[in-house]
Amino acid sequence: MNLKIIYQDESIVAIDKPAGLLVHRSMLDKHETQFALQLVRDQINQHVFPVHRLDRPTSGVLVFALSPEVARMLGEQFSTQQVLKRYIAIVRGHAPTEGEIDYALKEQLDKIADKKAKQDKEAQQAFTTFCRLQTFELPFAVSRYPSARYSLLSVEPKTGRKHQIRRHLGHINHPIVGDTTHGDGKHNQFLKQQYGFSGLALSCQTMQFKHPIHHTNLSLNCDPAEHISGLLLKWGIDLAGLETMIANRKNGEKQNNE
Repeated sequence: MNLKIIYQDESIVAIDKPAGLLVHRSMLDKHETQFALQLVRDQINQHVFPVHRLDRPTSGVLVFALSPEVARMLGEQFSTQQVLKRYIAIVRGHAPTEGEIDYALKEQLDKIADKKAKQDKEAQQAFTTFCRLQTFELPFAVSRYPSARYSLLSVEPKTGRKHQIRRHLGHINHPIVGDTTHGDGKHNQFLKQQYGFSGLALSCQTMQFKHPIHHTNLSLNCDPAEHISGLLLKWGIDLAGLETMIANRKNGEKQNNE
């Protein structure tokens, strides 16, 4: 597997991680043989060091450092919330035009991978903002409703808790479609049967941070994942102009606030 490299210099390499690929070896799947870390290492022929994570079913921008020193400096930016992370998500229902989710999350521990971790940690502060880019109403009855409603969101997690976006959007009753853990099984099944959609409708599209060596502002972007853009294309939305769509939405918010 050749991964798409979206940025590389002497200190950093960033890829467009496909959905379904683990970042590194994990007890969660002892039989898996392919991992982003090893694939990137072999592709560029040098060691790489992870500085953040993307869940296995989540696609999008994934950054690696090329030295332990750079990994430490980037890790500090992530831990002190200096990195802007912007995702797109398709959720069930017509979400509000914008919103803030301030809801503490208790760490979710895996029985195998986290069996040695402390089991009674207090809930951690978690904060996410979002804005709605588009709504959809499909003429199909799902569950007790006569039509199926969905929203396309731009989402920015300000903290980095495990499954934060998935859990936060589920908390406000707008779960991400394709989420088998925190989502709506009836809508997931409907989208699979009617549109052939499978996978999680969540992708990290943009990551912005300060270069740890050159101190310039970096903005890393990738194209929307094919399973997400393909579903939206069936609903009449071409994501080729996604950045323009988000910018127009942000400008509209700014004008409304002035």
